[in-house]
Formats: sequence, structure tokens, C-alpha cells
Amino acid sequence: MERQVISADGFLKIIGSPEYLDRSIELVEGEIVEMSKPSGLHGQITFLLSLRIGNFVVDNGLGIVTSADTGFILERNPDGRDTLRGLDIAFVRGARVLPDQPVDVAPDLAVEVISPSNEAADIRLKIRQLLDAGTALVWIVYPEMRIVDVHTRDGATTLNAADMLSGGDVLPGFEISVREIFPAPVSS
Repeated sequence: MERQVISADGFLKIIGSPEYLDRSIELVEGEIVEMSKPSGLHGQITFLLSLRIGNFVVDNGLGIVTSADTGFILERNPDGRDTLRGLDIAFVRGARVLPDQPVDVAPDLAVEVISPSNEAADIRLKIRQLLDAGTALVWIVYPEMRIVDVHTRDGATTLNAADMLSGGDVLPGFEISVREIFPAPVSS
């Protein structure tokens, strides 16, 4: 039996239905995928990084920062196999207000904080979808390993606690030590 393909427009019509109200879902190549709820550590890292990026963006009047799995339509295909992904943190250059629905433009910067339930194949697919849609910079944050993978169209680099994470051409002048992204380990 062939799976039903849902377009981004069809997805937007059903996400408000009672069946999906309390669920975190994305549309990946026309199929609804349920996402797990993030952990406390995930939320803490997302907050710390959003705060730093958001303050920098606001202070410099560069655009807007979103969080909380804001939806971005990354692919619209003639066969309806569209993709709408939620992002932990995103930066959109020059924007003042985004619509009260998923954003139909790729962010300039996308940040994903990895949870134990994330599958490596899906993260690789999400990175490819973001870069293909026009996202210039993708940061994948790994809390357990305390590293950040930086992806651009030119390739990927892994940064550890001793390295500086830079906004590059997307957020010129923004830098943060990778160490600062992660909460201090709790000592006993």
C-alpha cells in the first residue's frame, strides 16, 4: 500500500486538528513525522544559545531570531512531497515580522540541538534540506559530546569546547566559545 503524500498546504490545514494538537510533528518529503519532546538539557542549551544570538541580532538590527521549533517550509515539490521542518533556533536576515504560520523562506542560520531520540540519518537529511533550500549556515549541537558541527555548502567542521563558534558571513562579528553553549557540569 502506498503512503499518502501531503503537501505543505495540506499539512497546514491538519496540524490544528485535535489529533495533532499536543504532538510535535514535521512534514518530511510529504510524510508526517512525529518528533519527541525535548529534554531539560536540550531546552537549557537552546535557551542559552538563543539568548546570545538573539541579543546580538537585536543589538545590531540584523533581523529576527526564532526558537521553539518554528516551522520553515524548505521544499515545495510538484508531486506534493513538500518538507516543513521545525528548527530549535533560526535567524532570518533583515526580517522584521514573520507570518503567524510556518515561514515560506529558508533561514540564513539554522541551529539544531540534538536529543537522544534524534536519528543520524534524519539529521543528515535535515542538513541537506536546509542547505538546498538556501540556508547558508547550519549548526548541529551535540550536548552529550559537547561539540558543534558547522555545515555550509563548502563542507563541515567539528568544533570542541576549546574552539570559537563564529557567525561567519551570516552574523559578522558574532562569536561564542563552544564551552559557553553548554551548562557547567554539576559537581557532587
